[in-house]
Amino acid sequence: MNIGITVYPTYGGSGIVGSELGKELSERGHNVHFISSGLPTRLTELNARVHFHEVEMMSYPLFEHQPYSLALATKMATVARAEKLDLLHVHYAIPHSISAILARESIKERFYLPVITTLHGTDITLVGADRSYLPITRYGLQQSDGVTAVSQFLKKATIETFDFDEIEVIPNFICACHYKKLPESPLREELAPAGEKLLVHVSNFRAVKRPLDCVEILAKVKQKGGKARLVMVGDGPERSACYYQAEKLGVKEETIFVGKQANISDYLGVADVFLLPSELESFGLAALEAEACEVPVIATRIGGIPEVVTDGETGFLSDIGDTEKMSDDVMKLLKDEAMRIEMGEKARESAISRYGSELIIPHYISFYEKILQTAKSAAA
Repeated sequence: MNIGITVYPTYGGSGIVGSELGKELSERGHNVHFISSGLPTRLTELNARVHFHEVEMMSYPLFEHQPYSLALATKMATVARAEKLDLLHVHYAIPHSISAILARESIKERFYLPVITTLHGTDITLVGADRSYLPITRYGLQQSDGVTAVSQFLKKATIETFDFDEIEVIPNFICACHYKKLPESPLREELAPAGEKLLVHVSNFRAVKRPLDCVEILAKVKQKGGKARLVMVGDGPERSACYYQAEKLGVKEETIFVGKQANISDYLGVADVFLLPSELESFGLAALEAEACEVPVIATRIGGIPEVVTDGETGFLSDIGDTEKMSDDVMKLLKDEAMRIEMGEKARESAISRYGSELIIPHYISFYEKILQTAKSAAA
């Protein structure tokens, strides 16, 4: 198949999943064309089957804001015609599905280009649920030829918000060969020179991720006698607040900010405990990546996280903001090495057996084929 994929070229989950999906599809013989405003985060190299088409923005004094949606739709239509795309797979409903539908309609006299929309979370729970965007988001879902969601939680939220239930749940996935424990990595000694345990947090440092809670958890672990360091991977609006919090709580020396990293697996591979105290996660991709690296997860019992983290087996779940319990759970793992190792092993087994790419990618391919067949039957 010739597949067009559109994602936000950022460190968010949708960009990561879309990029990894494209690479996995190309390895199975499909041609993938990324159509985006920038090279997606995880798309480190192009090859004969992976192509990138940049959406160029027009600068015009009349426009206070650049018309990204229209520029994207135009590029989608251009690429679809030139590359003879079989379908467009867009990640994130607003504005990507609307742009794809516009592109489809603009070229339908030549051929019909099916549009598949994958929902990742805030496009439904935050942006789409806003009263001003709700009608257009519903339209995007209704007009898509196929809609998928990354978790059962997100499917239920979409049904409740938009009264739309024609949704296939295809969860996020993990590649077992890329995410694994790295016991001999020199990075471990660099981050923990005195042999401290490593608590790791990965996010875009938005308030919804509650990165400040991670610093508070570390401070409470220190108060309870735990010897650990906190590695904060990523960047965003809450980073400076986290730095100030670490200073205020007396854990500045034990908190390491490494910024955005292309190879997240390097840090997860040397971690001992992963922290994900978010107030909203539609799936929890970072938790899945940590589990694949044999790292127990301390997280909140919200959204799609319970579908990924089994409380008491692959990690511990708590209520939002309960840093006291989270720090207690961290201490359990720091004090009982055998339990931490066993929980980590179970975490990897769960991640690979339930969300391995060898299981999920064929699900996507099957869904593509079903949508293409439906489109052909309708055309006939």
